[in-house]
Amino acid sequence: MTIGPMSAGMSLLVIWLLAVAAQTVGWLWQKRHRNAGMVDVVWSAGVGGAAVVAAVLGDGALLPRVLLAVLGGLWGLRLAGHLLHRVLGEPEDGRYAHMRKSFGQDQRKWFAFFQFQALLVVLFALPFVAVARNPKPSVTMWILVGVAFWLLSVFGEAAADRQLARFRANPANKGYTCRDGLWRYSRHPNYFFEWLHWFAYVCLAVGSPLWWLAWAGPLVMFVFLRWVSGIPYTEAQALRTRGDDYRDYQQTTPMLFPWFPKTPAEPSSKKPVRNAP
Repeated sequence: MTIGPMSAGMSLLVIWLLAVAAQTVGWLWQKRHRNAGMVDVVWSAGVGGAAVVAAVLGDGALLPRVLLAVLGGLWGLRLAGHLLHRVLGEPEDGRYAHMRKSFGQDQRKWFAFFQFQALLVVLFALPFVAVARNPKPSVTMWILVGVAFWLLSVFGEAAADRQLARFRANPANKGYTCRDGLWRYSRHPNYFFEWLHWFAYVCLAVGSPLWWLAWAGPLVMFVFLRWVSGIPYTEAQALRTRGDDYRDYQQTTPMLFPWFPKTPAEPSSKKPVRNAP
């Protein structure tokens, strides 16, 4: 569907309106169940859906738009499904339980928080509108590199999620830090691959008149993960619940970019029970 030179702006407007509606539903669910983890589920599904909307409303060539819809949609579907399983099967994430102590029963603050996530969906949709205006109709080297980035990052993030879920499923590991698999080389391998994923759209956007917008994905995601809502909140919660074991992990294991640990990655006080490989 082509809607002329205003297609990018119109796409973002449609994406924002849909995100507002979805986050409102998520807020109502949170209000009833007192579990704000639903905001992450709705955000992930919303960003994946934004890729599909941008592809449908874009005026670029068919190939980059189809790839955008398939790759972006599948990424959002996988992540939203993973998060939904956690939200429905576990107590409220400690980060949001901590926020609940500050927000209390003031649902206006929770509503504002959920709607802020709707704005973030629009921000992270900028790379999608860049890809959706790419006029190149054939397979290029950049498209192949973009698909390779997507495959590496999505499968890497899925592997990290499975390794952490398996560790958390063993009650004997409660209070200890996962050092299995990818978690031995990075304290946040899921975040690393999430960040890497956004380079796929930079590659898919090569040739688009809005190509520069695609860089908003990896740049903004890195800022949020490193300094805003990712690592700072996650590590603060880890220190509250795992204390010295996590401090030891911080001293030995790279924060984001995977590398070999400084010392054998086992807690100094007690070795936690491992799941069978």
